[in-house]
Amino acid sequence: MRGRLLAIYHRLYAAFGAQHWWPGETPFEVAVGAVLTQNTAWRNVERAIANLKGAGCLELAPLLALPEARLAELLRPAGYFNVKARRLRNLLVHLRDHGGELTTYLAGDLGRRREELLAVNGLGPETVDSILLYAGNRPTFVCDAYTRRLLTRHGLIGEGASYEAMRALFMDHLPADVALYNEYHALIVRTGYHHCKPQPRCAACPLAPLLP
Repeated sequence: MRGRLLAIYHRLYAAFGAQHWWPGETPFEVAVGAVLTQNTAWRNVERAIANLKGAGCLELAPLLALPEARLAELLRPAGYFNVKARRLRNLLVHLRDHGGELTTYLAGDLGRRREELLAVNGLGPETVDSILLYAGNRPTFVCDAYTRRLLTRHGLIGEGASYEAMRALFMDHLPADVALYNEYHALIVRTGYHHCKPQPRCAACPLAPLLP
């Protein structure tokens, strides 16, 4: 399995190169983006983050000071803005209650931090792992719908595999390497966007030779 996973990675990297993820000027901005990117395109997240920057509130204390309605309005470009305002505020309150400094908080025990973040209302495992990996530089693998599609089509998981089973597949067979996990997930997203769609475009996919 290790060999198969690394073969996929090396083919994708050779085809697409470094993806330079996650776009963001600070770890805090990356964490905010991880919450906002649920169910929307990244360009919409960028517009919402630009709104926050324009309002001078892309930091913990100023964001917490905003009325929820005002926060939702700033997040409008990201879609589901009322829901995302609540979810983001839940994360902000959690961070405030745990010292208020994101980088220090994320540097704690990885398993404990993951459990704590998963307990925050509105944060699912993909968002939590994105925050830990991309904002905290912690070795946890991020999975998403593209990951499921790719693994299923290559016969590496069953149709009903859980998120945790997908994550474990990578973490049990690959070294706990932040740079590898970072790049691998980004490359899977690139592949899913261009090739591994609901109707697959396998002909030009760099992984076509590896299909069962």
